Amino acid sequence: MRCFTVLGPSQTGKTTLVAKLASLEGTPRKSASPYGSSLTEFDFKDEAWCAVDTPGANEALALAQDALLVSDACILCISPTPDDAVLAAPYLRAIEASGTPCVVFINRMDEPRGRLRDVIAALQAYCNHPLVLRQVPIRDGDTIVGSCDLISERAWRYREGQPSALIELPQDAVEREHEARAEMLEQLSEFDDWLLEELIEDREPASDTLFAISSRILKENRVIPVLFGAASHSNGIMRLMKALRHEAPPATALRTRLATGSGAEGGALSAVSFHAYHKANVGKTVLVRALADGLKQGASLGGATLGPLQEAGSGKPISGSVQPGGVFAALKSDHLPAPALLTQSASVEPPDWTTPPTPMLERILVPGSERDETKLSATLAKLAETDRGLKVMQEEGTGAALICAQGPVHLRELRKTLSEVFRVEVSDRAPNPIYRETISKPSDVHYRHRKQTGGAGQFADVQLSVRPNERGQGFTFGESVKGGTVPRNYIPAVEAGAREAMEKGPLGFQVIDVDVTLTDGQYHSVDSSDFAFRAAGKMGVKQALSQASAVLMQPVVRVEIHIPSIFSGGIVTLVSSMRGQVLGFDRDENAKGWDIFRALVPGGVLDELGRSLRSATQGIGHFSKSFDHFEELYGKEADTIINAHGAGAQAH
Repeated sequence: MRCFTVLGPSQTGKTTLVAKLASLEGTPRKSASPYGSSLTEFDFKDEAWCAVDTPGANEALALAQDALLVSDACILCISPTPDDAVLAAPYLRAIEASGTPCVVFINRMDEPRGRLRDVIAALQAYCNHPLVLRQVPIRDGDTIVGSCDLISERAWRYREGQPSALIELPQDAVEREHEARAEMLEQLSEFDDWLLEELIEDREPASDTLFAISSRILKENRVIPVLFGAASHSNGIMRLMKALRHEAPPATALRTRLATGSGAEGGALSAVSFHAYHKANVGKTVLVRALADGLKQGASLGGATLGPLQEAGSGKPISGSVQPGGVFAALKSDHLPAPALLTQSASVEPPDWTTPPTPMLERILVPGSERDETKLSATLAKLAETDRGLKVMQEEGTGAALICAQGPVHLRELRKTLSEVFRVEVSDRAPNPIYRETISKPSDVHYRHRKQTGGAGQFADVQLSVRPNERGQGFTFGESVKGGTVPRNYIPAVEAGAREAMEKGPLGFQVIDVDVTLTDGQYHSVDSSDFAFRAAGKMGVKQALSQASAVLMQPVVRVEIHIPSIFSGGIVTLVSSMRGQVLGFDRDENAKGWDIFRALVPGGVLDELGRSLRSATQGIGHFSKSFDHFEELYGKEADTIINAHGAGAQAH
C-alpha cells in the first residue's frame, strides 16, 4: 500500500479532493476519528492507496505533522488567490521540516481570483524548495476550460462529469506554453547535468526522459511540482493521481527516511504510529503503518503484544498479517504511544519536527457534577497521551484541572470528546492570574504569644526585623540573638512560622522578596515549645507585613512570537497596546518568510495576546512563553486586581 497526506488551509477543498481521487476507480473506504482526521483507502491502477485527510484549522497542525510521519508523499492543497498564499505557510514549514516529497495542487481554479504566476510567486516566499509549474491553463475568456502538460505538451479540455478530452493546443496558448516550458526545463536542469547539456546544445529532450528526471527529482525531494484543477468538477484529478503514482517515492523509501537521525536502526523499524483516539465502549485506538512483515494480532510491537487489528478504512477485522506499507488500526494496544517509531521491543521518540506548536490557550475545566469531577483527572491524562498538542496541569492554589490547548477550536473539540466519548460534562473559565506581593519599607515588631488553657501553657516572645529584599532574591531568614534569650532549638520554629506567614500577605497574595531577622526574644522554661515559637513567628511577621506598605507584584512573561514576515509591521503596536516591551526580532532561520519577535508582556494579558495574535495573523501566528520576573503594579489597576482576586475578593 502507498500512503499520502492531503493538507492545507481550511476552505481549500481538501476533503472533496480526497473523495474525487479515491473515486477514480471504484468505491473508496473511509474512516474518521473524533479529532477530525480521516483515512480513505482505495485502489488505483491495481495498487492499494491510503489518503490521510487532515483538518485545515491551524490549531490542528499537529495532526498534519503526525500524518507526514507515515506519508510517502503529500499534497498541499491551496487557494487560487495570491493573498491566501500566506495561509499555506505553516504547512510548507512542516512539509520542509519533515523532508516529505510534496506536490502542490492549486484547487478551485473554476473560481479564478488571480494569475497563476502570482499565486506561485506568493507561495515561493515561504518555501525553500523551487516551485516548478508543470501545467499551464487553457482559457476561454476568464474561464479556465483545460490545461496543457508542460512535459508531454499535450492539451486537455475539461468535461463536466467525464474524463478530459485530448485536444490540439489552441494557437493563443502556444506562446505562453513555450515560455512556461522553457522556464520549467531551466529549473529542472539545475538538478540534472544531462538535461543542462541538452539545453545548452539547444536539443529538445524527449518527454519520457523528462518524466524520468522529474520523478527522480521528486523522490529526492529537490523540487515541489505545481499542478492545478477544480476537485468539485473532477478537473485535473487524474493528472494529479498519475503524478503521485509515477513520481512519488515507493513505500520502501519511508523506512530509510524515518531511520535517519532517529536513534533507531532502519532495519529494526517495524512500524510507525501516527494517530490515536478514544471511542466509547472501545477504548484507545492507535493508527499504525507497517514497515516490515509479520505484524498481526499477538505479534510483538513496541515492547508488548498487539491486540486485535482492523482495516483503517473499513473497520473490518484483520485475521492475517499486515503487508509492509499497510495502514491498520490497533485496538487494546494501550502500550503504543502515538506518534512513535516502533520496533518489536521498544518505541522510539518521533523526530523533533513532529513537536506541536506551544499551546496558547489556558483554561480551567469545571466539572458539571461530583461524578464528573471524580472522572476528570484520569480522563484528561488519557487524552493527553493521545494529543501532544494538549498540556494538562493543575491551577496554582486551587488544584483545579488546568489545560493548555492550541486555541478555541481545539478546546471545543476537547470538550466534545469529553462529553461524547467519556460522558464527562465540563464548562471552562479563565485561570486565576498569578500575582504576588512584597513590601516597600522595613518594619520592626515585638510579638508575644501567650496562651493558658489549664495544664501546660504556651509562651513565646520574639522581636523581628522585616526588610524588603532585592527583586528575585525571594525569602531569607536570619537571626542575631545574643545571650540565649531564644534558645537555638526554637529558632527553626520561628523561621517555619515566618515562612507560613508569607503564604498570604495583607493584599491576599503570596509574599516574595522579604528578609526576616530574629533579633531578640524571651522564653519560658515550662510553657515554651516549638509550636509556641512557630505561632509567634507567624503572627509577628503578619503584623510586620501589615505595617510595611504592601505592594502588588504582577508577573512579567517573556514571549517568543512566530509570524510570517508580512505581519511583522503590526506586532510592535500589538505588544505596546498590552503594556509590553519588544526586545527585538530576527528572521527565522528554520522557516523561510517567518520572523521571531521577543517581548516582555504582563502575565495577565496572555489570553488577550493569543486572541489578538490570531486575529492579526489570520490564525497563523503563535507564541511560546516563559516566566521572567515580577514587577510592581500601582494605582487603579492594582486596586482592581486586589478587589477581584486578592483581599477584596476574599472579604466578599
